[in-house]
Amino acid sequence: MATMKARGFSASQKRELWLRWRKGQSLSEIGRALGKHAGSISGVLAIHGGISPPNRTRSDLVLSLSEREEISRGLSAGLSLRHIAKLIDRSVSTVSREVGRNGGRTKYRANTADKRAWDQAKRPKQCLLAENQVLQQVVAKKLQLDWSPEQISGWLQRQFPDDSAMQISHETIYRSLFVQARGVLKKELVKHLRSRRGMRRSKHSTTEATERKTSIVDAISIRERPAEVEDRAVPGHWEGDLISGSKNSHIATLVERQSRFTMLVQVNGKDTESVVSALCREVNKLPAALKKTLTWDRGGELGGHKKFTVATDVQVYFCDPQSPWQRGSNENTNRLLRQYFPKGTDLSGWTQAQLDEIALRLNQRPRKTLRYLSPAEKLNEIVALTG
Repeated sequence: MATMKARGFSASQKRELWLRWRKGQSLSEIGRALGKHAGSISGVLAIHGGISPPNRTRSDLVLSLSEREEISRGLSAGLSLRHIAKLIDRSVSTVSREVGRNGGRTKYRANTADKRAWDQAKRPKQCLLAENQVLQQVVAKKLQLDWSPEQISGWLQRQFPDDSAMQISHETIYRSLFVQARGVLKKELVKHLRSRRGMRRSKHSTTEATERKTSIVDAISIRERPAEVEDRAVPGHWEGDLISGSKNSHIATLVERQSRFTMLVQVNGKDTESVVSALCREVNKLPAALKKTLTWDRGGELGGHKKFTVATDVQVYFCDPQSPWQRGSNENTNRLLRQYFPKGTDLSGWTQAQLDEIALRLNQRPRKTLRYLSPAEKLNEIVALTG
């Protein structure tokens, strides 16, 4: 897997990012391919609302890089501007302006001049709704009535068949909602969309279907879990989940049922490969006596539970759908962790060492349910008795 790199994306990385997004890859998959965190990928996508920006093209009227290279060679050879203009079939005034605005005869460089022209050509194009206030108001009103962009577009075509100024495609409405730079329709209108999501997904994407799906291949129900897990009589039985932050960032949390001892696990994404490999890494640091079972919710991030069990010898059981109380210790601990990770916090910047420090703080607090022993003290007591 590629290592995480510094912030910022090159032009080629952005092209690959959008190509993979259009193919339906998840944020974590794209992040691994580019050596970036999933949160960084999410940040780039959010600016454009998940809609890939159009490829930039040059007008035939502007100078090309090859023409600028001819100008540079001509200047180096001491040719006159008239002679150079004739060589590239351009007017003398065009060549004169080009050389004058880019350092003159002695400092002109083709690549520098071309980059400057390319940067100066970046002008935001005003969208249709920004130019037509009446149409903008109609679209906003229909969105408030929970109409979909496609319904609005179809209704406008039927309502104003002979007025092209009052017609708009559903894709343009989506762009106006999702692309941050446009700011034509208020962000609050997004909540009226069926999905309520903040960006467009590729039609090839399987991420949402995977996240909504509650069935996991060969999942073993919590109802088949040994009785010793329920009564907390034996150590080594864990409950787990992910807590989520901004920019699609996550941390895995594990709580030992008898001692309430907590482990925090740094993960590089919500996909099952990232989560399972991270859990294996940390769980395998435990002594064998503390590795018996893990109870998880129905999230697809543990779809690779068989791989986890083979690697750790820990059997995984899954809760019933929408039944968080079946992992009550973990749910309570996650609420305590919000003191350190408030909702909306970007969780991608925390290292495993930093998470271990926070887990230590939590594990050293006395707990009423443990008769005011701390989870660390309780676990040490358990280990001493079983050792």
